Amino acid sequence: MNNKTKNIIGWVLAGLLSFVFVGSGIMKIMGGNAEMAKGLGGETNMLALGILELVMVILFLIPKTGVVGALLMIAYIGGAMAVHLTTGQSIIFLVVIQIVIWLISAFRFPELTQRLFSNEK
Repeated sequence: MNNKTKNIIGWVLAGLLSFVFVGSGIMKIMGGNAEMAKGLGGETNMLALGILELVMVILFLIPKTGVVGALLMIAYIGGAMAVHLTTGQSIIFLVVIQIVIWLISAFRFPELTQRLFSNEK
């Protein structure tokens, strides 16, 4: 697979992942799920979380800040898993999203994979 093909695949995957976060962020900003707002501490927190999701997407899509955006997304989903576990909700969807973030990040940013899994000291 040549670099152009890898680049196109990376952007398509990043776009699909970003679509999930943008949809979730807009839903939170618009006050979508009142039940979720109660569990997360009210509408003020929902607005902040929605804005945070949109900022993460922007950072993720900019090539120079993509690794930071990916790490923020990973941390955000980890926090969402903690909330779901404490409230007794299912985390299966979040685990899938977390795996997808890791796979797309490894594909788009090979230097991230090299740093995490290299044997050099």
